[in-house]
Amino acid sequence: MAMDKTLLLNTTFEPLNVLPWKKAITLICLDKVQVIKEYEREIKGVSMNVKLPAVVRLKRYVKSNHVNVKFSRKNIFLRDDHTCQYCGERFDPKHLTCDHIIPRSKGGVTEWTNIVTCCIKCNLKKADKLPEEVDMYPKKRPSRPNGFYLFMLHMGVRMPPEHWRDYIFMRD
Repeated sequence: MAMDKTLLLNTTFEPLNVLPWKKAITLICLDKVQVIKEYEREIKGVSMNVKLPAVVRLKRYVKSNHVNVKFSRKNIFLRDDHTCQYCGERFDPKHLTCDHIIPRSKGGVTEWTNIVTCCIKCNLKKADKLPEEVDMYPKKRPSRPNGFYLFMLHMGVRMPPEHWRDYIFMRD
């Protein structure tokens, strides 16, 4: 559940991580973060009560590794939500492959903007043809994903809490 998680921001308000709320409380007690937003839920302790932190910001800047997203099958599948970009069906990764929209044999390159998630059936149907030759076009235009967006998907956060929306950039 996303309300059990806390969004960690850099000093620049760039999203860095998604933390369990207990870790966020520890960082608050160690005076390493500033609380930006809180959930309504309150945690009651022996000597103090504290609202569950929704968004916290580091007091010291740390270098982010979310800028460069590694180009890989796994990340392509995450970006496309394990959904075939031709038929629109969602599949288990073992039933998916990657497709070059413009085939390599026709000058297509292997990069974020030319590769989509594809089911085996659609891949066989499209084969080594251009989209217009078989009337098969991707449902979404492929692009380089935001590193933090992929990170959230990897962490199992599909729909971020309302409290986080001002600090993260989600793609459609």
